[in-house]
Amino acid sequence: MSSSIPRSAAVAAVVSAALAAGLLAGSASASAEDGAGVRVHDIQGTTRVSPLVGQQVTGVTGIVTGVRTYGSRGFWIQDTAPDADPATSEGLFVFTSSVPTVAVGDAVSVNGTVTEYVPGGLASGNQSLTQLSKPVVTVVSQGNPVPAPVTISSWSVPGAYAPEGDPAADGSINGLTLKPRKYALDYYESLEGTNVRIDTSRVVGATDPYSELWVTVKPWENANRRGGTVYGSYEDQNTGRLQVQSLVPTAQQPFPKANVGDVLAGATEGPLDFNQYGGYTLTARTLGTVVDRGLERETTDRQRGNELAVATYNVENLDPGDPQEKFDALARAVVENLASPDVIALEEIQDDNGAKNDGTVSAAQTVKKFTDAIVAAGGPAYDWRSVDPENNKDGGEPGGNIRQVFLFNPARVSFTDRPGGDATTATGVTGRKGHAALTVSPGRIDPANAAWADSRKPLAGEFVFRGRTVFVIANHFGSKGGDESIVSHHQPPNRSSEAKRLLQAQAVNGFVKQLLAVEKQADVLVVGDINDFEFSGTTKALTDGGALYPAVKSLPRGERYSYVYQGNSQVLDQILTSPGIRHFAYDSVHINAEFADQDSDHDPQVLRFRP
Repeated sequence: MSSSIPRSAAVAAVVSAALAAGLLAGSASASAEDGAGVRVHDIQGTTRVSPLVGQQVTGVTGIVTGVRTYGSRGFWIQDTAPDADPATSEGLFVFTSSVPTVAVGDAVSVNGTVTEYVPGGLASGNQSLTQLSKPVVTVVSQGNPVPAPVTISSWSVPGAYAPEGDPAADGSINGLTLKPRKYALDYYESLEGTNVRIDTSRVVGATDPYSELWVTVKPWENANRRGGTVYGSYEDQNTGRLQVQSLVPTAQQPFPKANVGDVLAGATEGPLDFNQYGGYTLTARTLGTVVDRGLERETTDRQRGNELAVATYNVENLDPGDPQEKFDALARAVVENLASPDVIALEEIQDDNGAKNDGTVSAAQTVKKFTDAIVAAGGPAYDWRSVDPENNKDGGEPGGNIRQVFLFNPARVSFTDRPGGDATTATGVTGRKGHAALTVSPGRIDPANAAWADSRKPLAGEFVFRGRTVFVIANHFGSKGGDESIVSHHQPPNRSSEAKRLLQAQAVNGFVKQLLAVEKQADVLVVGDINDFEFSGTTKALTDGGALYPAVKSLPRGERYSYVYQGNSQVLDQILTSPGIRHFAYDSVHINAEFADQDSDHDPQVLRFRP
């Protein structure tokens, strides 16, 4: 899913490569042919790319507004004599590579090269950061007042997100003149490097391990009752989100812990940066105070005696080497927050020695450690079924061999074992007299299909509850790795990872249709980490022909999320139902994604129904 900046320095493409690729062409001619007498706004220009890119400039003056002594080291300057054009930023980052020797309030004159760095590299599709490189810095005076900040607020950020990319430039917005009063991305770009301020704002992305959080300056924008900002459409981006980091090293001042719904109170002020892991970021010289609003972890209702409860939970690379505390916390969540579901489909169960890449594929020790912890937490003695993958053939952490695993409570539900399943043997559909069955249970769906190359193969299982057969298909679709960020210079961004998930969804949809062709009213649940939104093409392919319904859509829009990424509360984990399951209760149980302290980065999902 951002950093306290150490990562940004390691992932940048120099301007020469960008120019060679034709991605960062300058937008205008230099204001002074010899590079002398150039002002900050001349360097920033009216597009995302400096008109002086690649040129040497001398005597660029400004007041230091922020100093970064770690990660991508450097400092920001701001011109005290701005021009009248709202499209041209008056702030600029000076990249020093070593610890800067200037201080906030210094008036400086800088010679250097105008460069455009692309955090993450050209292939990332990210916008570039205009900066001065290889600087020669002269301190003219000290102790000057910092230029007054530009306040970023609900009324200053436009409601439209970004302009449509230029078709003649492969959908890029780099060469378009900024319209900061019309588009949010243009507004933020027009403030790149500028000293900015936000006032009291709600936290919409919890503090992460890299000492950063997300706020919104638009408290009403797709808000939900727990304080988040819901991501509900590619066409309706949340424009008020902003990442916040601190310029003070955490060794000197620990970064505050905040959960979604908390408040960052008071003024937060500092230069506006752009980085790979969040785009536009307020690098705070002065950080507000986190006010705890008491967000609590949810607990779902317990199933009635005649209801089957089926859950899905991504337990984030669980292996026996993890601390016992992680197993215990996950187990308590199963028992207390999920009310001990009858069937749980787990994703990201690693093999018995985790990421040690020695050919081990069994996960028996991992599952035993987890099921023992559930018993210790007061839960049922779950039995389990799975299929071991081929070594390093299912993606994920090398050597980890993540896979899906079924846990089931044998006191409430039985598993129908049909032998013959292994990593490469496909399960099929058979049946007679209108009753469908799996040829192999547990078994994998079409494992030789190219759609599952370097990805987890779906695990199908046949269960019986109160005499009724229920088919559960546990999934972990391909990740979004390789997709461009929503702050990409391509608008709309390129979402290349969707191609694989579309094929995966089509394969699962086809298998469900085979079951329904034999037994029209079969109870089928497709569950797991789908790695895609409820409005995505992936979900549309899963539901093709009415074979499945995304149960998350039964929830109010504000409740439709299982994951929080860059301040967007969004759906990744799903349970989809076949037409025979007409009445059900669905719950996305919010216990992780909104919290700084997480047992997993996903929220589990639970569905209860009467077969």
